[in-house]
Amino acid sequence: MTAAEGPARCRYPYPVIVVPGITGTDLVDQYPLPPETVWNPLIKAFDRSAPHPDNLMYEAAEPARVGASQIFAIAYRELVEELRYNLRPAADLPVPVYPFGYDWRRPLESIEDQLGDFIEEVIERTQLLRHYHEGGYLDDARVNLVGHSLGGILIAGYLARTGASARVNKVMTLGTPYQGSFESVLKVTTGTASLGGPSPSSREREAARLTPSLYYILPSLADGLTVDPALPASVYDPRVWQPSVVGSIAEYIRTRGIVPPRDAQQLFTHLLTQGQAHYRLLQDFRLDQANLEPGRWLAIAGANATTRVHLKVVLRGGQPDFVFSSEDRQNHWGDPDPRIARVTGDGTVPLESAIPPFLKAENVVVVTDQDFGYWELADQALVQFTDLHSMLPNMDMLQRLAVRFFAGQPDLHENTWGRRVPGVRDWQPPLALQEK
Repeated sequence: MTAAEGPARCRYPYPVIVVPGITGTDLVDQYPLPPETVWNPLIKAFDRSAPHPDNLMYEAAEPARVGASQIFAIAYRELVEELRYNLRPAADLPVPVYPFGYDWRRPLESIEDQLGDFIEEVIERTQLLRHYHEGGYLDDARVNLVGHSLGGILIAGYLARTGASARVNKVMTLGTPYQGSFESVLKVTTGTASLGGPSPSSREREAARLTPSLYYILPSLADGLTVDPALPASVYDPRVWQPSVVGSIAEYIRTRGIVPPRDAQQLFTHLLTQGQAHYRLLQDFRLDQANLEPGRWLAIAGANATTRVHLKVVLRGGQPDFVFSSEDRQNHWGDPDPRIARVTGDGTVPLESAIPPFLKAENVVVVTDQDFGYWELADQALVQFTDLHSMLPNMDMLQRLAVRFFAGQPDLHENTWGRRVPGVRDWQPPLALQEK
């Protein structure tokens, strides 16, 4: 137990909820009997899962009832199972560890409301366990949360909106894009990015442009955007986007909308405004508003992977145009100049973006692909086909680190470690760590 926690009332570790990243939950259409999977890493039925332009909460292809199913096991099974096994004090004294599957297409506020309901459900279920009941859990009923990628944004948004009434003890986030990811712009613009698969598709681009969640992780990094002086300098301003985006939304509305058709420009502006409002909410959030402090938030950032860290917008024929260049994908980890060494990331999220606005860089723990153990051959191989970002939940060292963090354990076996953000002198992670 750390001093930041104060005295614990419950004899056992708090239950844990694992919140996956965007596209980390399968989508199932429950209208057919039996239900049919319409989206997972191998099945992408965009004609079945694309939203209706008149109401983005429902599908364009009705009748349907598409919603969340199981989380992606390859990415999260090891993490869940390791937490379940290693947090328990004995085989007959389980510590609940729940995956939270959600419909990642939706506006984040609606998903955060569902997360809040799920937290209450997990607390109520934990209270029914005899050893928790007898161990004092009813007097201090809280949960611990793990968020990967967009999952961390959902956790922070939930806490910012819920405040002091949130029953959360500790939070761990892995590769969360607090300042956004340039991959979201690439996905909306071209349909291809490391968010959800590499294969370009006109149908995927069409669906992405009407997927609200993507607009919550647009990049807002300082110096990350170079825009023609005649254009606004924010990706949240619709005037900086190339006209083809609104044009394709207008065509989508024409072919799928109900008369009278919805205005494409207004719809696009609404999506941007919604994402910007949530971004500002997180920028203004302070941990003490949710009765938390830096010692109870473990932020993991990935580095030493070539990552898109810049975007250029130019004028062509009087219209804005996004320029996606290989030169904007960089990795300067290890450079002697700390400012340059920060120009890196985990393949999807720039290092700077993974630093929470409510923490200091001194509190952040950095990992690289070198932190996979020599026995993790399969995971190291998968990094070559995906990226470090996708594989962070599978890293054995981070799983051990999560157990230590949530259980308040010392590093008896000296098998957890981390790195400081380049330029940080007084490293202050929320638990004692070896430094690589």
